[in-house]
Amino acid sequence: MSHHLVRRLITVVTLLAATAVPALSATQASASTRTAAVSTSDTHTVVRAGCGATPAAGYAACNAYVRTSKVHPNSGTSTTSGYIPSQIQAAYGLAAASAADGSSQTIGIVDAYNDPTAAADLAVYRSAYGLSACTVASGCLKITSQTGSTTSLPSNDGGWAEEESLDLDMASATCPLCKIILVEASSASYANLGTAVNEAVALGANVVSNSYGGSESSGETSYDTYYHHSGVIITASTGDSGYGVEYPAASQYVVAVGGTSLSTSTTASRGWTETAWADAGSGCSKYETKLTGQSLVTTGCSKRAVADVSAVADPNTGVAVYDSTSYDGYVGWLQFGGTSVSSPLIAGVFALAGNESSVSNNTLYNYVGTAYLNDVTSGSNGSCSVSELCTATTGWDGPTGLGTPEGITAF
Repeated sequence: MSHHLVRRLITVVTLLAATAVPALSATQASASTRTAAVSTSDTHTVVRAGCGATPAAGYAACNAYVRTSKVHPNSGTSTTSGYIPSQIQAAYGLAAASAADGSSQTIGIVDAYNDPTAAADLAVYRSAYGLSACTVASGCLKITSQTGSTTSLPSNDGGWAEEESLDLDMASATCPLCKIILVEASSASYANLGTAVNEAVALGANVVSNSYGGSESSGETSYDTYYHHSGVIITASTGDSGYGVEYPAASQYVVAVGGTSLSTSTTASRGWTETAWADAGSGCSKYETKLTGQSLVTTGCSKRAVADVSAVADPNTGVAVYDSTSYDGYVGWLQFGGTSVSSPLIAGVFALAGNESSVSNNTLYNYVGTAYLNDVTSGSNGSCSVSELCTATTGWDGPTGLGTPEGITAF
């Protein structure tokens, strides 16, 4: 299958030349042409991560954006843009749990291709924000191929390296005491990514995050077995293209994680406010069975509705990430958004709760309208015939699901 790299000129603030690892080949990251697409809803210059082009059938792309006016190409110990762990924990009522819980939990992160600086970059991030070290040597971090090898890893890819750094940092931000297994698939095909999910579970992951997706297809249910693991929570990003459904977020076996715009507030009692992110995915699956829990809410769907829950995803209210493997010059401290942020963040919340053997995507619906979820009631990701599917409202809605975490009780 042919691969192309298409670079589209975008208006960007002047970036310093990358001084870290030279840009690695990104042509393998999806089985289709890759572009640097500008999000139409963002007020600043934002580009898709290098692994984010529209994928070919049977393949997935990552769901991440980089805000290019917030790139700090250095190897320092702090960043000046993007929410940091203490802010993420404060926004979602997690500070106490993040400080005490998760030491018996393991978060699996599944992505495609190898990030050669994943461990080193994670060390920079955690050190910058006072999180305890999580290293391969200590046994806290494990990096493996989809077959379980720690020595024979997939080929390097700068685009997917951005995604892997983002995922590792967000899992660390919400659950600093958790162990982490990064499983790198040999390609971005659903067959290989699904095999990597199975490997993460086999290696002991209690929760597995998947920050990738592609358009639904009539054959998608054949991949569902990869995401069906009793006693293990599987999260998946809902996508970054606005109203519309992606797989595997559509799978009946995953927690579909949507996106919000998150801002501090001097008037809200919580100290933060959220609206639906304009690019978060949502809608009715064409092929997946409706969740039993969704009988408790109005979705307008005869089959599975997306999303279930959500967290920050807007790159303009994004998060700080450290990545030293260059893709198109974006290297160092970066501000990221996309539902690639919200999926590992929510995976960390599930890990903090430690109830994965008794909860599921269905049990979340028991908490609709409670104080354990922040109900997001404004914002939209497009136009649709059933307003709840694309416009935030009281209770469940498509872009934000049941809302965002307020502590760990709902999880």
